[in-house]
Order: sequence, then C-alpha cells, then structure tokens
Amino acid sequence: MSRSRRKTLIFGHAICRSERKDKQLWHRRWRAGERTLLASASPEALSAHLPLSESQVSDVYWMGKDGRSYWPIARQVAMAKRIARHQGRSPQERAALKKRLLRKWMGK
Repeated sequence: MSRSRRKTLIFGHAICRSERKDKQLWHRRWRAGERTLLASASPEALSAHLPLSESQVSDVYWMGKDGRSYWPIARQVAMAKRIARHQGRSPQERAALKKRLLRKWMGK
C-alpha cells in the first residue's frame, strides 16, 4: 500500500484524520437509547415503535471533522511550491520539500 494514491481529492476540514471514535460513540448512544426504549415499552407499543433519529442522539458538529471540500492537484502543487519557497534554503531542498509535501497530501 505504499504506492496507493487518493482517488478522490476530497479532504475533511479538521485536525483529526478520522471520525471513527466519534462514530463509535454515536452508535453506542443510539443502541443504548434503543435498548432502554424497547425495554420500557409495552408489548402493544412495540409494533408502533419508531427508531431514534440521529439528531436525538448526536450532532455532526460535535464530531472531529467539520465538512469536506475538494482540493484539486493544481492548488496542491501551488501550495507545496509556496511552502517550499518559504521554508527551503537551496533549490535542491525546495524541490525535495515540494515532492515530500505532495506525496504526503496524496497518500492515503
């Protein structure tokens, strides 16, 4: 997988890389809420039971990522060139930094 590349250039707006923990917590809350509702419901009310909605248990704005956006390769190259120009001291160092940044951003 060292040569795998990102097929869609869509990135999340956040510091975290994944929302896995947030999603696990959300599903735990949802399942616990469902268990308590089903345990407290009468047998007649079970046929009319509606599951909890997502908004009753969690909110997407509490999670680590706050939306996604498209970042095309042309803008990635321009950003890598700008960062390399400011941080690199020699032309070789600038080229290596630009290459390293592009590989980092395009890797999975």
